[in-house]
Amino acid sequence: MAETTTTPKAKTSRKKQRRSVPAGQLHIQATFNNTIITFADKKGNALAASSAGACGFRGSKKGTAYAAQVAAEKAAELAKSQYGLTSVDAFVKGVGLGRDAAIRSMQNFDIRVDSIKDVTGVPHGGVRPRKQRRA
Repeated sequence: MAETTTTPKAKTSRKKQRRSVPAGQLHIQATFNNTIITFADKKGNALAASSAGACGFRGSKKGTAYAAQVAAEKAAELAKSQYGLTSVDAFVKGVGLGRDAAIRSMQNFDIRVDSIKDVTGVPHGGVRPRKQRRA
């Protein structure tokens, strides 16, 4: 009777290469209820993200400038340590209080903001008019 023995295969796992992204994009979506910060590379692939809600703020506090600053610092720390991000182009969307605070907090992490572009959506054509009144 032949006895089969199974030898465990050696696990071949490579260490993940740390990608260096010196220049990228900073996307800020600032609404009245929350502020979402996303760091991306030049192609737009997300590297690190954070929001006021993810930083522990709840309710109306999520929409404040301080909450946006904390969220931006959290995301910036992640992007700087993992990818070595040094300069960004900022794209701001929305009308919330965290627009400026998030950009200003980049100075604390030595991340240079090369340009700031407002990409807030603008309605064109407006809403559908009401039906005509019957006589």
